[in-house]
Amino acid sequence: MNRRAFLGTMTGSLLTAPLTAGAQQAAKVYRLGVLSLGSSSGDIGREAFVQRLRELGWSVGNNVMFEARYAEGKVDRLPGLAAELAQLKVSVILAFGTPASLAAKHSTATIPIVVMAGDPVGTGLVTSLARPGGNITGLTPEASVDLIQMATKRLGLLKEAAPKTLRVGILWNTANPAEARVRDAVLGSARALGLTLLPVEVQSTDDFSGAFALLSREHADALTATEDLLIVEQRQLIVDFALQNRLPTVFGGRVFVDAGGLMSYGTDWVDLLRRLATFVDKILRGAKPADLPVEQPTKFELVINLKTAKALGLTIPPSLLQRADQVIE
Repeated sequence: MNRRAFLGTMTGSLLTAPLTAGAQQAAKVYRLGVLSLGSSSGDIGREAFVQRLRELGWSVGNNVMFEARYAEGKVDRLPGLAAELAQLKVSVILAFGTPASLAAKHSTATIPIVVMAGDPVGTGLVTSLARPGGNITGLTPEASVDLIQMATKRLGLLKEAAPKTLRVGILWNTANPAEARVRDAVLGSARALGLTLLPVEVQSTDDFSGAFALLSREHADALTATEDLLIVEQRQLIVDFALQNRLPTVFGGRVFVDAGGLMSYGTDWVDLLRRLATFVDKILRGAKPADLPVEQPTKFELVINLKTAKALGLTIPPSLLQRADQVIE
């Protein structure tokens, strides 16, 4: 989910396994629209989301079914896909990522929309976190702590694990209006830590090979990335590039570390996805999005991959290992 991470990619196969519900609602089947910039192959948080729905009395295929639309990394497809879901008059639209959330907002002012999106106030999705107004609520993977504080924490951890780091590349999606704010926070943090930041732009899956070539030309000696859904879905590609080029990495989500990244510090995406299911439950039972405050992360975790550290020739300080919530060996 961890952040922009809703996010991501859980939207993949989440929605193919049919649901079971309470007897009192068995007569009605609610259709949940899913709109994602990503692809149908992602599955981050799928089990947690569906399990939470079951705990709340819903079951895919019995009283809930899904209408999923994936843009496959193409932002320009989102408005048309959002319009399709609006025309189907689904009960709720689940929108993953800021571009998908904005497309959903523009498609309907009446269907409830539950989003997983960065900077929902700054991008105009909601009036405020406490009082969203309109037909939109949900979660933002951005922590209540200052973005610069979070970025400084991650880069500081990177410096601790790889003290020789000087030039850090950062992958970010320029098609996501919430991304520039995150990039600027990381830029400010890098300067404070005496690091040179190398922002590298991507907008679709076709841009990654060029981005990697640029990082090599600019002699990046470490790598990080924002948690945009496009980037999260390409995590294996990113991590493989970093390993091949012996680049220490730090990310916001542990899914990158599970894929072979060095370390992550950020949101517990599984927790976020369980909470997202709770929003859906409340709305299906009659709550209005305008009355449901947008929630922020409350759980964070530091995960370190010792196997990757060994491959990179790094010795992680014991003091850093002691602070880790999980160490992958």
